[in-house]
Amino acid sequence: MASTNDLKNGMVLKLEGGQLWSVVEFQHVKPGKGPAFVRTKLKNVLSGKVVDKTFNAGVKVETATVDKRDMQFSYMDGDYFVFMDMETYDQLHIDRKTVAEAANFLVEGFTATVAQHEGEVLFVELPAAVELTIAETEPGVQGDRSTGGTKPATLETGHQIQVPLFITTGEKIKVDTRTSDYLGRVNS
Repeated sequence: MASTNDLKNGMVLKLEGGQLWSVVEFQHVKPGKGPAFVRTKLKNVLSGKVVDKTFNAGVKVETATVDKRDMQFSYMDGDYFVFMDMETYDQLHIDRKTVAEAANFLVEGFTATVAQHEGEVLFVELPAAVELTIAETEPGVQGDRSTGGTKPATLETGHQIQVPLFITTGEKIKVDTRTSDYLGRVNS
């Protein structure tokens, strides 16, 4: 248990029937009249839904212990992604639904943060940007600017993104894992 006065960004609360909510932002408000309160923006850990919730100041809220560990993606086993804990070498099978969008950027050997609560995997989080190789893209045609200077490219993971016309097959690029945006070339 914690008080609403102790809230911090990233803290995970257990509310309304055991649902887990992560604190995205919070603000203590002390109006001229009436009691103080805490205005929060909470994100559902499983669904990703974001809601605004107000608590009275000093109210007790139940916190959840979420164990976040860096694990290395080893290989695919059917529909499961197999991650290895780099300290204990334990292997963890995580289904595609839980891995979600991170699956678009996972290559063997990548390190990701795996969040667990009471043995249940909640989500897999990647760094903000990753380096991947272009598996396939059309050659850029000089003068073709009707599309704003981008073309589709398939990454080594099979995920498709938009890249500038000058990018060629086999190049290593940096990709934003949150938006699938091209961030630049990687100089080898």
